[in-house]
Amino acid sequence: MKRLFAAGILCALIALVGPLRVAAQQDTDRPNILLIVGDDTGFGDLGFTGAVTRTPNIDRLAEEGAVFTRFHASPVCSVTRAMLLTGNNPVEVGLGAFDYSLYPPAKGVPGYEAYLTRNTVTVAELLQNAGYFTAMTGKWHLGGTRHGGEGPHKWGFDRSYVIYTGGANHWNSGVFHVDMQDPAQRAAVEAGRVPKERYFENGAQIERPVGIFSDTLWTERMIAYLEEARRELKPFFAYIAFTTPQAPLQAPDWLIGKYADHYLKHGFEGLKRARWESQKRHGIIPVTAPFPERSTNPLLGSWSALSDAQKRKQALMMATYSAMMESQDIHIGLLLNYLRESGRLDNTLVIYLSDNGPEGLDVDGELSNPEFNKFIDAFFIKDISKIGNGNLFGFIGTDWADAATGGLSWWKWFIGEGGVRVPMIVLPPRSAAFAHAGSRTAEFATVKDLPITILDYAGVAHPGDSFEGRTLVPPSGVSMRPYLEGAMKAPRSEDSWHAFELFGNAYVVKGNYKAIRVRSGMYGDGLWHLYDIRNDPGETRPLEESEPKRLSELVAIYEAYAAEKGIVPVRDDWSPWHGFTKDPQ
Repeated sequence: MKRLFAAGILCALIALVGPLRVAAQQDTDRPNILLIVGDDTGFGDLGFTGAVTRTPNIDRLAEEGAVFTRFHASPVCSVTRAMLLTGNNPVEVGLGAFDYSLYPPAKGVPGYEAYLTRNTVTVAELLQNAGYFTAMTGKWHLGGTRHGGEGPHKWGFDRSYVIYTGGANHWNSGVFHVDMQDPAQRAAVEAGRVPKERYFENGAQIERPVGIFSDTLWTERMIAYLEEARRELKPFFAYIAFTTPQAPLQAPDWLIGKYADHYLKHGFEGLKRARWESQKRHGIIPVTAPFPERSTNPLLGSWSALSDAQKRKQALMMATYSAMMESQDIHIGLLLNYLRESGRLDNTLVIYLSDNGPEGLDVDGELSNPEFNKFIDAFFIKDISKIGNGNLFGFIGTDWADAATGGLSWWKWFIGEGGVRVPMIVLPPRSAAFAHAGSRTAEFATVKDLPITILDYAGVAHPGDSFEGRTLVPPSGVSMRPYLEGAMKAPRSEDSWHAFELFGNAYVVKGNYKAIRVRSGMYGDGLWHLYDIRNDPGETRPLEESEPKRLSELVAIYEAYAAEKGIVPVRDDWSPWHGFTKDPQ
């Protein structure tokens, strides 16, 4: 606690420094790259996107950089991370789905290995090969250990301090998602102990120190790695993948108390409306965008239906989530301050994004997993008075997740805009031309575009279809640099499109329009619908009847994409939480 409190004081001092960019001596002419990823950060969870949560360091990046308000990731973490490091479509490189949510008939099918496969090359490998010092801390979630695949030390990172899986306790090494096929975890559960998540440094298993919050752990180790790069006079590629604000809901108690009253006052419906209006004022969504009513979603409840005690509990859970976001921002401030003081910030390309929308699962709700709940009931603290502590488990749940997006439809796991549209900021090096400083752009871009953009700024060419004897699937991401420098009107050409599939749900975007199909097993109707997601980000006004030709065009694009990539069809009655609801026919 004391270490993080000190970080909070430093953050306050950072805020007094002024702009991020100040003249300073650089180590090298080649730009550094700092890639920052939040875990389950909703579109509306930051100060500049409508939240009351204190995120001054991220907000300052938004003030000086370019904010992309129509930026798509995947609705789940590892699938995004595959695209982020390669520029490929996920099914091309083994991440058609991820480890513990793989559709059973897809097991063994190429593209569904659930780990990063060797028919791609990461941006870290290419930068390492070009003389960059490459380092990663935080969440890997692209394979390693018994499930197949390899850790970041085998994918181009000189230094790495990571967990291979999707998450863990934030104060200790207690696992987040028990794997009963793992002998060590099974033995711990059978002995009545909380299994330990394995932590790895440069591929070797290590003991995680207890009592240090995850943000502090990842940040301190990254700063140590960046000191190595400074001593070696090398440009760096630093990838810090925070595990906040992902569940379990744990945070320093001195941060939690700031926010409970706000959420108690607004409730689910009030918070959603407040963030929606704030986003309009901040230029994040169009002022004419129609507000999406909560009543259209079958999984959402009502704040007024809760008892006073239930309201207080819910407010405290959401306050903890905000505290996790503020903690993340504090540590981003420490990183930026370190780079400023060491004279390297001006020559650094800084990118911030979330891997997907906010987590809407709930141990007690419709989206809960019974087997997972047994583990939680046995090993985690559920006493709300202990909120924030290690071994306390909790999700914010569907209602808060819906509000956290600020009005986008659905949340993590789902392909509505609330699941795939995430905050994203790019701040180029000071020496680079920059035509969009302080801008809010609604031009469409995807997470696949970021590694290609990074390579462009570093002056490193992607090798295309081969690298060091490996045959590669060429990436489909594009560099955003020409747009950022004012040479193009948009990051992508007018005829470009982006198709995506996960859990049998699919969408394709071209221009302002999105065609989307969601199976009945995930609360859809199995039909294609059409939306203008630039002007209707809440996906409230279907256009398929008024624009049938446009819908047909987009559906044809998707069907050709699915056939080319070998997308596995998914039965309507299957879901990643409950499995099949009917016996196979």
